[in-house]
Amino acid sequence: MYISTRDNWHEISASHAIKLGMVPQGGLFVPTSIPAVPQDKLKDMVGASYQAIAQAILELYLDDYFSDEIQAIIGQAYNSNSFGTGAITPVVPLEEGLHILELWHGPTAAFKDVALQLMPHLLSRAIQKVGSTKETVILVATSGDTGKAALEGFKDVPGTRIIVFYPYQGVSRIQELQMTTTTGNNTHVVGVKGNFDDCQTAVKAIFGNEEFVSELGNKGYELSSANSINWGRLLPQIVYYFSAYLQLVNQGRLAFGDRINFVVPTGNFGNILAGWYASQMGLPVNKLICASNENKVLTDFFNTGIYDRRRSFKATISPSMDILISSNLERFLYETNGRNGQAIRDWMKLLQDEGVFEVDGNTKKAMEAIIWGGFATEEETLATIKHVFREKGYTLDPHTAVGIKVYDDYVKTSGDKTLTVVGATASPFKFNASVLQAIAGEEAVKGMDEFAMLNELAELSGLPIHPGLLDLEQKPVCHHRICTKDQVQFQVEDILGV
Repeated sequence: MYISTRDNWHEISASHAIKLGMVPQGGLFVPTSIPAVPQDKLKDMVGASYQAIAQAILELYLDDYFSDEIQAIIGQAYNSNSFGTGAITPVVPLEEGLHILELWHGPTAAFKDVALQLMPHLLSRAIQKVGSTKETVILVATSGDTGKAALEGFKDVPGTRIIVFYPYQGVSRIQELQMTTTTGNNTHVVGVKGNFDDCQTAVKAIFGNEEFVSELGNKGYELSSANSINWGRLLPQIVYYFSAYLQLVNQGRLAFGDRINFVVPTGNFGNILAGWYASQMGLPVNKLICASNENKVLTDFFNTGIYDRRRSFKATISPSMDILISSNLERFLYETNGRNGQAIRDWMKLLQDEGVFEVDGNTKKAMEAIIWGGFATEEETLATIKHVFREKGYTLDPHTAVGIKVYDDYVKTSGDKTLTVVGATASPFKFNASVLQAIAGEEAVKGMDEFAMLNELAELSGLPIHPGLLDLEQKPVCHHRICTKDQVQFQVEDILGV
């Protein structure tokens, strides 16, 4: 069963939580308890396929889904048509004691695919289970990657319509074209003149507008979300932390039972939160290292206990992390403050009204026990891409490069040499301009368009261009909507004809 982080909603089933997406009165759904994976059962999974690991983890959280339903959903999501590797999320060595977890082998070249190839099938069955006859409208705010992954996952799924809002001119040209060239009768894409936080705040406001939600209901529509505020999106991400650990044990690089660190490039806090849930389930995690770019609101928070979004927003070369309001932090705070919903309500109100809040001493200690935060500047990110390419022969995207730089800082600060895995959140081809600039120099890319850069990067790196990025410039643009941040609800009304 699932409850609200703000203690303002009754217990509901997994299918109800996934269908709703977020708590209608504000707040996020969390499981009433976190299930444990016994160590003997975990050891039995060494050598198991990704699909088998996913089955074991998902069954623990989806009480009202039948085992064969979950198996069918996993088969639909994780197969050779969707992912370019049988391992789904392979772990590759970078140097002694440091490995890369490649999360970008899905259809849109980003880690969001791992969840968003599966979540639409969870939602489809959830709609059937709760007996809903209304069309489900998926509202998505994206900083770049979630949008395309969600569009691809929900494209032409019966009974659903998806509307994606992205920061206009705030994503890479390739990210934008991935979204705006999406086909499908149920897909809609809107550029918002603002940043990701503007998109996310506007979408959350729609969910919280009870009068508008009621009006949509009367017209035959129900809202849901594909962002990681939806438990159905967050849950599949837990799986690849278990998979990474078990792969390393199976490869003989880690002794079963030994602890491991994970470095996670972080924006909205969903990816690293999935790692935290894995640790609470029994995965032997020593430290979760939260890596930020120059929008370092999370780094400052973990160092001080004060969350302060009152700062200038910076557009960086790692745009999927350009976020000042990390929605999934609410779940983490609820779990680490003793599940005190009143405290969450107070902190979230302060964040909304004043832009800042401070956690209590006990919560800060609980956070420090598992999380370490650091950040990388733009210059450090580019230098890391260049260094790793020249010294290790591995091509990083800017987000993963942030992770590597923060890992280096963590080791220097802590002296901790625990075996570590860095989550690689995107293919380097998705951010080819920055990657090529780092590798070849600024002069080498001057005057070159992004699509010429794809070929140049493929030649330099020796890697094949990700199939999800091929021929984008030749595809017709299907979506042309642009609005201000104050017109987001109007766009929903116009698209749905209400």
